[in-house]
Amino acid sequence: MYDNTLKLAIQFQHSTSKKYSLSGTSCQTCSNENCLIKRNLKSSFTLELAKTKNEIKCKKGQQFILEGAPVIGLFFILQGKVKVLRTGINGREQIVRFANTGEIIGHRGFGTEEYYSIGAVALEDTTLCYFSKDSLQSTLLKDSKFTYDMMLFYANELNKSESKVKTLSQMTVRERVVDALLYINRKFKQENNYLGLVLSRREYADFVGTSEEQVIRVLSSLKKEKLIISSGKRIRIPDVAKLQKEISEHNYYLHC
Repeated sequence: MYDNTLKLAIQFQHSTSKKYSLSGTSCQTCSNENCLIKRNLKSSFTLELAKTKNEIKCKKGQQFILEGAPVIGLFFILQGKVKVLRTGINGREQIVRFANTGEIIGHRGFGTEEYYSIGAVALEDTTLCYFSKDSLQSTLLKDSKFTYDMMLFYANELNKSESKVKTLSQMTVRERVVDALLYINRKFKQENNYLGLVLSRREYADFVGTSEEQVIRVLSSLKKEKLIISSGKRIRIPDVAKLQKEISEHNYYLHC
């Protein structure tokens, strides 16, 4: 049954399909050494797959995967930052994760699924490498090393998802906010002494599974305790080890 959401997704699919026509940075000269494609270029099959790559440029705030849209392939971040989200109760946005240069987007809908179960939005001007579903499936059937690497990638993603469920169920709101700050610090490092990813208070709330008001209260408390320093949306962690002690009893740090 095609409801309004699915109709919108199909319209989105048709309107964006014409954009996948730009070539760009060669996989051979790409600087993202940890990219799944780059790591397997010694194989003639993956080398042929690399020739099918198309490059897409997204502006900050642009959504390039719409939840419910037909699956067309995978996106690799050549340069930029992305938030991956899905619709929760009462249509509220739930941020599943954040992605950085070199990471894969759209794999949750890749495989036997017909429609993407997540959406993806560029958090800054972002360049993506796109590989079609047909090209990827053809390569996976031929290249055992590439298939094995993809399997390990999925296993790692599953582990992260299970860990996040544990976080949401066992940590207090304050601990979840602290964990999110430490995660962003690890993943995006620091730029000009502030966290390399700038988020709104609402985005923090959508990521840790709480209200914007609670996030504001926790951040205000952390600031008073001198565990963080903030300037507008920007946040700095003056002593990472000290902040880690806030969740040390859980004996792990998530979302690496």
